[in-house]
Amino acid sequence: VQLVESGGTLVQAGGSLRLSCAASGSISDINVMGWYHQAPGAERESVAAISSGGKTYYADSVKGRFTISRDNAKNTLYLQMNSLKPEDTAMYYCAAQTDWGVVFPTATTQFDYWGQGTQVTVSS
Repeated sequence: VQLVESGGTLVQAGGSLRLSCAASGSISDINVMGWYHQAPGAERESVAAISSGGKTYYADSVKGRFTISRDNAKNTLYLQMNSLKPEDTAMYYCAAQTDWGVVFPTATTQFDYWGQGTQVTVSS
């Protein structure tokens, strides 16, 4: 499974952005897909995740502002980011896993595959 993110850029606080993650390879093996972010000097943190059945997880810091979705026909994962804040500035990574035992993704869901990341910078 290969994952390629796109859509990161510089945006003003209060603005919106949509990240995309194109998946290729053994697509049919994928169950949960997710987004992580990592700010300079900080650990990588889970932002949101979605199972093949549409169950979602969101970090408290993004609930009500971010929406995760997937288009299985296009093999693409999205992250719609609204009301962006300077603290959302980070590298955003797409992730995928193939454990079909996971029904409800959480912050501790383990992922097998990672993209290279796309930078999101929110100016104040």
